[in-house]
Amino acid sequence: MLLGIGVCVIIAFLATYLGGLQRIIGGPMIGLFIGMLVANIKPPEGDFKNGTTFAAKKFLNLGIIVTGATLSFKEIVGFGASALPLIIFNIALALGIAYWIGGKLGVSKNTRTLVGGGTSICGGTAIATLASIIEAKEEEMAYALTAIFLFDIIAALGFPYLGRALALSPEQFGVVAGTAINDTSSVVAAADTFDKLLGNLSMSTSGLTGGNLAVIVKLTRTTMLVILAIIFTFVTINKKRKSLVAQGNNGSSSINDSNNESVGKVVLRVFPWFILIFIIAALLNTIGVFPESAAPFIKKLSKFLVTTALAGVGFKINFKDLFTKGIKPIMLGGCTWLGLCISSMTYIFLIMPK
Repeated sequence: MLLGIGVCVIIAFLATYLGGLQRIIGGPMIGLFIGMLVANIKPPEGDFKNGTTFAAKKFLNLGIIVTGATLSFKEIVGFGASALPLIIFNIALALGIAYWIGGKLGVSKNTRTLVGGGTSICGGTAIATLASIIEAKEEEMAYALTAIFLFDIIAALGFPYLGRALALSPEQFGVVAGTAINDTSSVVAAADTFDKLLGNLSMSTSGLTGGNLAVIVKLTRTTMLVILAIIFTFVTINKKRKSLVAQGNNGSSSINDSNNESVGKVVLRVFPWFILIFIIAALLNTIGVFPESAAPFIKKLSKFLVTTALAGVGFKINFKDLFTKGIKPIMLGGCTWLGLCISSMTYIFLIMPK
């Protein structure tokens, strides 16, 4: 079992290194694919498999908690606040498209939730957080990650040139890139390319470049993960409570005992407590408990823990299943991402002043 955990940690170190060599694909996604590659060469068995499962679950929860310490509600102040209505609308839009089209495609509800949440918030981190809350299967999580991966790369590579071709102002590019590119590293990559393409023309009236503004909007969007986590936590708790009541009414004595519990006791028993710690960490960071000098380390630690967890998730995925069962989630990821692109473009051309 320790060997399985150790291999996931080693993969995380390798993925983090490879992720640092370029700015398009983040370490967590690389960790997922390395885990998948190793597992398909030699499928895990016995205690080794149990170790990878442990890493996938425990390191994920720990990584989410540490991620909370990197979020700050202060990011919403300023330019990020001006994009907040669009961000909120896009979250609702992405989830709506995911549930509607996902239902037509026959994609599981959990995968629909992960694809919608990942597309609308911050890619892999949102998917990892929501997967723990709704208790999604490892394969559902992997399908969702893969579903948004392709379109994230397309956006990171194409948006700067599209922005240049459409003569977008720095503010307009900041809103589009910040709201329609999933992963933070991809936003940074696109922002850097856009600034280089425009040079001095990328400077806004506020003294920030279009790339700077894109990152600010993205950080504001990432902060919404706290709100989404709270919403789905209560949705999951209510779903479990109704399930207990339904099973109790069917005559199961063991469930009847659970059915006699107060609502408060049911909540205490099914509540994902790591989410509460995650929220507390975000609040502590907002009020400045964590020193700024520690921020780079905390961000690296949170990403490393999530990368280790995704390496463990990768050990659960078979390539054959990914390219058969995973095709529909990938199609769904394309639809949700396209919906966000259209929404953000419509906003900057029809509503936002240039």
